[in-house]
Amino acid sequence: MIDWLELAESLITSPWLYAVLIAVSCLDSFLPLIPSEAVVVVAGVYAATGKTDLVLVIAATTLGAFLGDMVPYVAGRLLGPRVLKRLPPGTKRRRAHDWFTRQLDARGGFVLVTTRFIPVGRYLATLSTGIVGYPLGAYMAFVGFATATWSAYTVLTGYLGGVIFQENTLLAIAVGLALAFLVTGVIEVVRHLRRRGGAVATETTVE
Repeated sequence: MIDWLELAESLITSPWLYAVLIAVSCLDSFLPLIPSEAVVVVAGVYAATGKTDLVLVIAATTLGAFLGDMVPYVAGRLLGPRVLKRLPPGTKRRRAHDWFTRQLDARGGFVLVTTRFIPVGRYLATLSTGIVGYPLGAYMAFVGFATATWSAYTVLTGYLGGVIFQENTLLAIAVGLALAFLVTGVIEVVRHLRRRGGAVATETTVE
């Protein structure tokens, strides 16, 4: 098994680092065990010392994440007809499918952008988006924005740690990872509260 973090650090001053960033960001879009955030943060930390190029790090991780998010979407589109055959009208699973389709129609951009910051959420959202047949053009636009935002925030958290703790690389990496996970946690809490608020509002309307 490849140690992506060790590989990235061994290539930190090499142009091949950007190929590694593309690969790890791409694979992480559909393989949960790939530690892309840690690798990207490390590249951001070293950008603060001038050993990596900040713009290229962001560009490489954005490209990799975008290409990676296309994989589950395409898989979902291919699986869509088979899935629908197993979801007869009137069943609970079919109602869940139809509900998710309506949510994407109403707020597809919000769903795709916020779930990009949630490791498990991103896989489910991109695959499900393909299964329900979400328009390719809209999907690419929202995923392009989501991956660019995710890349910039992840790289810059590492960069910030590198700027503050230039004399201690390990501490800079630790701070960068902590900031990245903190933001991800805040997003998940906000998303959970919005979902609960929506459920309460629906129950109130029904009553």
